[in-house]
Amino acid sequence: MTKENLLQKIYRLKEERGALILAHNYQIDEVQEIADYVGDSFGLSQKAAAAQEEVIVFCGVHFMAESAAILAPQKTVLLPDKMAGCPMADMVTPETLRELKEKYPEAAVVTYVNSSAAVKAESDVCVTSSNALKVVESLDCEQVLFVPDQNLGQWIKEKTSKEVILWPGYCLTHHQVTVEDVQQVRAQHPKALLMVHPECRPEITGLADAVLSTGGMLVLAQETLADTIIVGTEMGLVYRLQKENPDKRFYLLSQGLICPNMKYTTLEKIVQSLETMTSQITVPETIRRKAAVALRRMLEISI
Repeated sequence: MTKENLLQKIYRLKEERGALILAHNYQIDEVQEIADYVGDSFGLSQKAAAAQEEVIVFCGVHFMAESAAILAPQKTVLLPDKMAGCPMADMVTPETLRELKEKYPEAAVVTYVNSSAAVKAESDVCVTSSNALKVVESLDCEQVLFVPDQNLGQWIKEKTSKEVILWPGYCLTHHQVTVEDVQQVRAQHPKALLMVHPECRPEITGLADAVLSTGGMLVLAQETLADTIIVGTEMGLVYRLQKENPDKRFYLLSQGLICPNMKYTTLEKIVQSLETMTSQITVPETIRRKAAVALRRMLEISI
């Protein structure tokens, strides 16, 4: 089937099903093109919570579709490829989190949205990379358990007076960026602005001109006077950056900045998902109710 036929089929099925297509900034170019909304985890959470459509097609990874199912339980949430997971989310389980909570009973559990619904259900509040510092600072406590990304947690720890206890998790994609990568790209583009994601290791964020979520990167790219920008996050964002800023040049910080799970979704899989209404993502109600408290608290704090 040609790309044009696939597009026609998606638009027809979307109308027939009353569907909303959400896509993360790391999705492949053609998936971003057909989405009703493309954004970071925070923006996608907001859209899912406010969705009027009966069906949400989530072009991302499993924990994102779960978040949509948590916030909009009356909707049908589809994940075009059920194998699209997140290794970092798998680095913490509700059982191991409960063990740590017993060691720090006075601490608030702050959980990155890159986590399972069951882990969110064990948490006091969720965060994304765009609002993590604001949420942590808003809490009426002096001690925080930050789960599961140690790099984002360390970045927050350096900016708050609260005691932040880190979980030893990380994003496989961002964690592999090295100081040598920074030195090499700086040598190639000495006048370029370097912006990196807080999921990168501290030695990388310490060398950056700006540390931002993908949403923050999109804003900075439009506002900066720099015409050459080095992008320290997953390669999928470069497509949107270049599209929205055609007069500027963007270069990846490292060629290894590719998340395989984010590339699983294709136009063919979106068609199949809408045709067969699979794979549906659901969350058990006992878990969903608890996880919804943590997610909605994040949304309320971030307004």
